[in-house]
Amino acid sequence: MTNHDNWYQFQNIDEVDSPALIIYPERVLENIERLKKTVSSVDLLRPHVKTQKNIEATKLMIGQGINKFKCATIAEAEMLGMCEAKDVLLAYQPLKPKFLRLLKLMEAYPKTKYSCLVDNLQTAQMISDLFRSSSFYASNKEMTMPVCIDLNVGMNRTGIKPTQEAYDLYKEILNLSSLEFMAFHAYDGHNRDMDVVERAAHCDRDFKEAEELRDRIGQEGHNFPLLIAGGSPTFAIHSTRRNVECSPGTFIFWDKGYHDALPEQNFLYAALVLTRVISLPDESKICIDLGHKSIASENELLKRAYFLNAPELKPIGQNEEHMIIEVGKGHAYKIGDVLFALPIHICPTVALYDHATIIENGKAAGTWKIIARDRKINF
Repeated sequence: MTNHDNWYQFQNIDEVDSPALIIYPERVLENIERLKKTVSSVDLLRPHVKTQKNIEATKLMIGQGINKFKCATIAEAEMLGMCEAKDVLLAYQPLKPKFLRLLKLMEAYPKTKYSCLVDNLQTAQMISDLFRSSSFYASNKEMTMPVCIDLNVGMNRTGIKPTQEAYDLYKEILNLSSLEFMAFHAYDGHNRDMDVVERAAHCDRDFKEAEELRDRIGQEGHNFPLLIAGGSPTFAIHSTRRNVECSPGTFIFWDKGYHDALPEQNFLYAALVLTRVISLPDESKICIDLGHKSIASENELLKRAYFLNAPELKPIGQNEEHMIIEVGKGHAYKIGDVLFALPIHICPTVALYDHATIIENGKAAGTWKIIARDRKINF
């Protein structure tokens, strides 16, 4: 695939209002192909859909043989059901209201196998009781509710330490007849060492106890447990472990943040934000329509956007609808000039838009609905 410098340009740009989320499906497909080549088998992949949040990109993955997915919200889980994804892990420990919604999805999308996370016995018992008392169970009495035990391997956000406590929880789940232990799950988003060798060593240290836990269970005569682990920084490292599924998400669109932090990965930029100069407040400044509502703004001001066609630009201020940039006296910028902003963090940027403009054959050629950006679709 040609990776020319001005790949982001397209012909009918005046037909697209700004700010606009722009997606390049050809590049999305190339990223899926590159992901598949990163691991030894497509069966090792369980991509996280938190980045794209739309049906079209999901169907591109399904078309390339990826049938297992991970998500973080009920809306994302429903989107996957609408795509008839075969296997969906809600990588979130649900409380009662959320689990009742998950049960509705299980009834509405019977072609999809749903599972969720637990990290304590109280929640496991609650899920077991609600599942057994549900109308879904009443009409599917032979079925059990698959759950994954969420392990804390250093992120210190959720999960149970992979020690005796996790082993005891595993045993308790085996004794709950309406639950099915599916896997251990661990997210190591704290591991972002730039050097891949250091990152791998860090990863091995963090997962030492988790691997010992899996070995212990296997040595007792149980099936050697599946491990679902690894976001973008570590998924390739985890892919070499025994009985593992990897869950990168950002690869689908990629972003400037991971491009700089993970130099060994070769995914293509496949989404950006189109923005325009809307005002010249004084002789040395420009104002563009790239506010907090248009691009992820959790990072410091200089780490929110990189302008592909003007990399020297450095913002000095940002509000809800505006970004102000100092460009110096004598600049050549004019009202209406277009800038192509590459998000430092693409995932929350996508969630700011209800649709994306699609570029095909060098033209804006329709839209993809970001259907799972909201908290609810139908259920």
